[in-house]
Amino acid sequence: MARPSILPAPGADDPPFYRETAGECELFERAFRNRMPLLIKGPTGCGKTRFVAHMAARLGRPLYTVACHDDLTAADLTGRYLLKGGDTVWADGPLTRAVRDGAICYLDEVVEARKDVTVVLHPVTDDRRTLPLERTGEILHAPPEFMLVVSYNPGYQNVLKSLKPSTRQRFLALEFSFPQPEVEAAIVARESGLAQERCAALVRLANALRELKGKDLDEGASTRLVIYCASLIKAGMRPADAVVAALIEPLTDDPDVRQGLLRVADIALG
Repeated sequence: MARPSILPAPGADDPPFYRETAGECELFERAFRNRMPLLIKGPTGCGKTRFVAHMAARLGRPLYTVACHDDLTAADLTGRYLLKGGDTVWADGPLTRAVRDGAICYLDEVVEARKDVTVVLHPVTDDRRTLPLERTGEILHAPPEFMLVVSYNPGYQNVLKSLKPSTRQRFLALEFSFPQPEVEAAIVARESGLAQERCAALVRLANALRELKGKDLDEGASTRLVIYCASLIKAGMRPADAVVAALIEPLTDDPDVRQGLLRVADIALG
């Protein structure tokens, strides 16, 4: 059985860099202070996970990050009995630990998880703020510091992978998109160390590639990939080679599409 990926938050005195663009930090903090769960939706690589890590550190709360997938079950989140030294012992899952610790629990790409996962979330996302553990008979009451955050990419939604209205309406919702070009260039420059004017050209290319989403590409270039490209150039790689490695090859395996993307790169970069 595949296990969740659990990532600790950095210390509150060293939050991951994040550039606010539309009041999202204030909304997150108000949701936290008012004990409300938050749903974040946006394309791959636009900064959702970095934002949550930043806010957890900023608020001084531990962060449990779970990368959701098809095999993720309710037991993976809540816990299960395990054999240890000949004894059967209970092991908390990340959601249970987050409730006990008053932490932030972040379920990344929640629509990828099995349907029984969302049922577990219902009592902890309404005014009860409880987590029943049927196997132990416990009913955990979430402390004020506990917060549940989930995210997904609407571009991948279909009939089989979507949140039911009864689940969606338990959350505040925040829509993410890529930053404005000048802001994204500043972020890429800050993260990579490459001069901002050179990063601006890479962002221009990324936006040209994003225009192809739904046509030749399933997804456009993420800010993460732009940072990778800029970092390679800063480290001394030829720009043309860095663009191929970071902004062309990760987006497609189709030779014809690849050639088309190379032409887009030539035009965008002049």
